[in-house]
Amino acid sequence: LNVTEEKFVLDTLAGCTEYKSILDVVVNAFYVQDGRYCPISERNLYIVICYLATFQLEEIGLQHFSRIVKSLDTAKMQQFLRFFFNDLHLNTWIKDEWSHIYDSVYVKENLIDPLLRWQPKVQQLIEKLTDKLSNHSTTVKTSRVTQPKEFNLTVPKPHAIPPPSPAPLPVLPKRQPVPPSIYKPPKERKQLEEIKTKNIQKAKVSIFCCSSILSFLLSCFFFIGTILTGIEIDPFLPHYLEVVWESVLTKYLEELTKQPQDLIDNIPIKLNTAAILREGALYQRKLEEELKRVENLQQGAGDSSEFLEWQKQMRGKDLEDQLAETECRKLQGKLSYEEAVLAHQNVTQENKKKADLLREEKAELMHLYAEKRLQEQKEMKELVEQVMEGHKNVKQVKAKIQEHKQQIVQQVCEESGELLRQALEEQEEKNRKRYELIQQIRALESTPSIRHKFVDLTETGGHGLFAEMSVVELRERLALLKEAQKAAEEEKRDQIIHEKQAKEQLILDKLDQISQFRAELGRAAAFKQEEKKKSQSGERPMKDERILNLQKKIAEKTMERKKQAGLL
Repeated sequence: LNVTEEKFVLDTLAGCTEYKSILDVVVNAFYVQDGRYCPISERNLYIVICYLATFQLEEIGLQHFSRIVKSLDTAKMQQFLRFFFNDLHLNTWIKDEWSHIYDSVYVKENLIDPLLRWQPKVQQLIEKLTDKLSNHSTTVKTSRVTQPKEFNLTVPKPHAIPPPSPAPLPVLPKRQPVPPSIYKPPKERKQLEEIKTKNIQKAKVSIFCCSSILSFLLSCFFFIGTILTGIEIDPFLPHYLEVVWESVLTKYLEELTKQPQDLIDNIPIKLNTAAILREGALYQRKLEEELKRVENLQQGAGDSSEFLEWQKQMRGKDLEDQLAETECRKLQGKLSYEEAVLAHQNVTQENKKKADLLREEKAELMHLYAEKRLQEQKEMKELVEQVMEGHKNVKQVKAKIQEHKQQIVQQVCEESGELLRQALEEQEEKNRKRYELIQQIRALESTPSIRHKFVDLTETGGHGLFAEMSVVELRERLALLKEAQKAAEEEKRDQIIHEKQAKEQLILDKLDQISQFRAELGRAAAFKQEEKKKSQSGERPMKDERILNLQKKIAEKTMERKKQAGLL
């Protein structure tokens, strides 16, 4: 296509896509009314013609539009244009349906009025198409005489020289599987768990012994004191001292259970090669950043520690505000829940009153319905008695008809049995002849045939190929290829061993560097933890006034709800 035609096709496609909703209204109605027998595969054809007639008729002109229509099927175009350019259709349902999609004023001025203006000229085009159809139907096709033609035989091409065989693709060696030790937990963790359980058991035994001995000593002490001094001592005092002693022992047990946690945190973890290299690169990058920061400080750059401290304080303050806001929301939710429960209880009381009234009305209606039902049953019983008297004579006639039908069925069964027996005899005769024929064919096939073929492995096949060789030569070439492949594998193996040794040395250096960095980071983390504990010890939790007010309101609503529930 040239530039003009390509632009017209693209504009038409874009327009059909943009105005698909209003075009579908006309095409769907056409398929329902006049185009019931048109194939659905021609739907896009009618959509394009409808778009050109509605939006592009003034731009392209009637002559160009007529050429497009005449180039298509005459009967289909005549049927569609007569349906679309009908005055009644345009002024009634097409206008109404399009007004649901676009504004009614826009539809009337820009869509319906142009179509009505072009309607007389398009009607002339429809009449021409109708005349063409009538003339086409009267003409009779004259048969052509078959003219023989010579065969167009293809000239054979000369055989091309086959390309040399491609070099074999290198086969990668099979990789070693992942060792199963990676997926197993370390032994140190299991040993620490066993030590922890043993320590807890020992501590429990010691606590039990100490508590029993202490209670016995305290009771003896107070008993002797009362005998010697004659003064009565408070009987609850030994029990109080025993409780205090048990609380001290339980705290000791908690401290004992927390001790192995530090050991568990410092368990040595086995790293693979990728983890070692990744961690080494991380520490190397941190070291470079620290050296760069020190150089900048020496050159007079500012330190960002004060800003970071201020940022940390502001974030802590924002976190406290956020927590207070969250607590307020929770309390507001509880308050709304209490109010909803109270409202539900009030609605329940009103519903109970309404239900009582409805039950009374229902009982009255059921009483009236029962009386009416009894009257209807009496009338129905009388009607059934009248009908039964009329059915007595009908039963005798039905019995006679049934006997006649049984006689006819018996005769038909006898005739069909005779025909079936004859068909079975004919089928058995055919099967017997077929079986004899099969036995003869199998006997002919079972006769042995002697075939001897001697093979010489030193001779070629004689197929006329360029790379043709005998079996013996093929075996010699394969032996040479195996020797060359073995030498290449030995050379590759030596190279892999050297690379592996260099990689192991690099990993050992990285492990030394990682251990040094971890020790430094552990000391820094311990120092930060001590500072954090000191800072947390001086802080005191503060509650917001909004939270206290909401808690008071919730307590009041809860008391009110409980009173209401007691009344219910």
